[in-house]
Amino acid sequence: MMNVHFKDIDYTNEYLVRNLKLKPGQDQFIESVDECLEEANTYSAWRPVAIYNDDNIIGFAMYGSFGRNKDTWIDRIMIDKQYQGKGLGRIAMRKLIKIVSKEYGVNVIYLSIIEENRIADRLYQSMGFEFINERDPNGELIFKYTI
Repeated sequence: MMNVHFKDIDYTNEYLVRNLKLKPGQDQFIESVDECLEEANTYSAWRPVAIYNDDNIIGFAMYGSFGRNKDTWIDRIMIDKQYQGKGLGRIAMRKLIKIVSKEYGVNVIYLSIIEENRIADRLYQSMGFEFINERDPNGELIFKYTI
């Protein structure tokens, strides 16, 4: 049974979160957890969370809301290599969309991906994200999800 949920990162789980691993080649598509946590420490608008299935840490995500328009982003989501291919990323993303929408009171959520990340592209489009024909400052493709 899948019981995917999220917890804040603190002294009880930070070590395990920092030791999540991607499959070879996937690290070109997302920053390391260490880099994400450093960014979250620099910009308080980012909210990093650990992704759990039951009592096991299976991944990491980071989201936040910015600017005058309060544009809301799911900026990072990753599933550890040993838990990939089991549908947990899709479940986590669906739950995260609900949490982020409720927490910020929004019905539009953005994310961006590196153009070469075809797996993420297919996953997000199959979940209802639409490419908005724009790129972020890093050249990544911007997708929008409307609730």
